[in-house]
Amino acid sequence: MCAAQVRSVVDDARYMARALQLAERGYYSARPNPRVGCVVTNGGRIVGEGFHYCAGEPHAEVNALDVAGDAARGGTVYVTLEPCCHHGLTPPCTGALIAAGVARVVYGAMDPDPRVAGRGVERLREAGIEIGDGVMAERVTALNRGFFRRMRDGLPFVSIKIGMTIDAKIALETGASRWITSAAARSDVQRLRAANGAIITGVGTVIADDPALTVRDKRFDIARRQPLRVILDTDARVPPSSKIFRQAGETIVFTANNDANIVAALESVGAKIEHVRRLDVGLDLEAILRRLASLEINDVLVEAGPAIVRSFIHGGLFDELVIYMAPTIFGDSAIDAFHLPPPFGIDAASALEFVDVRRVGTDLRVTLRPRG
Repeated sequence: MCAAQVRSVVDDARYMARALQLAERGYYSARPNPRVGCVVTNGGRIVGEGFHYCAGEPHAEVNALDVAGDAARGGTVYVTLEPCCHHGLTPPCTGALIAAGVARVVYGAMDPDPRVAGRGVERLREAGIEIGDGVMAERVTALNRGFFRRMRDGLPFVSIKIGMTIDAKIALETGASRWITSAAARSDVQRLRAANGAIITGVGTVIADDPALTVRDKRFDIARRQPLRVILDTDARVPPSSKIFRQAGETIVFTANNDANIVAALESVGAKIEHVRRLDVGLDLEAILRRLASLEINDVLVEAGPAIVRSFIHGGLFDELVIYMAPTIFGDSAIDAFHLPPPFGIDAASALEFVDVRRVGTDLRVTLRPRG
């Protein structure tokens, strides 16, 4: 590789890294769209930058081109995701790039949306624009893991959050659990909620704790909308007076109960009712997740009791475990965090791998994913 080629590779990596930094500015606001950043360069310097803030507003490329103005002509554009080529809430970015007269477009990962998926690149090539691809693709995919999961599999990326003691207990035998983890850990959960499009809980948790399940931390820019709240309630036992129905944003109750009076009572407090079939172990979780994906939910956070956690884990319907572990011991009579059936052998045990372990306040936050 000659010196000029080395410089080109180094420049591509440097400017794509900057585009990724910009994309992260839409981390809490871009959903259901992907988080995308863009850098426009010309003559060895940055002439424009932009990122996608939220659905319905200009995409990253358009924002960066607006900043660059005439300086974009003949320049190179670095964008984390393949430019779109379809009309959605905004015009296609390929048209804006072509009109701006850019000479080269370098993108990180191909857009998994079937409306794009290579068509954007093809349109740019047809216009005579040089293409560079696959620069930091893994980082782009990781930043948009829920979007890629939904487009690829028709399912959201599912994270399960558990707060427990060092001996894996979530409450005393009496049911008392407030507060197991530290204030710092509870603040960190606000970050988790803000990063997800929906929060799933069970009717047992609603009845026992009467949670709001909202993002209350003003550090996170979710003014446009709260995460969707989802209650799994096989028999529609949730009281209409529950706090969860008095919060800003929407709440869906998934149930197998078709009783018209119960449904009407819940709808009268603003709940949306979705009927789903009853299985031997509760509701059809995969059908619920696919329904959420159809509502353009990329990422789901499960904050529920051990029965629902068991169903998600035993069914293999999760992508990540986030465990907040307090330096406390409750003992044998307390309530276990995991109520899973024993494996038939060690090879059949749920195999996980550590992704991250760090201290949060006085607790540990341990992040794990299914191995492979």
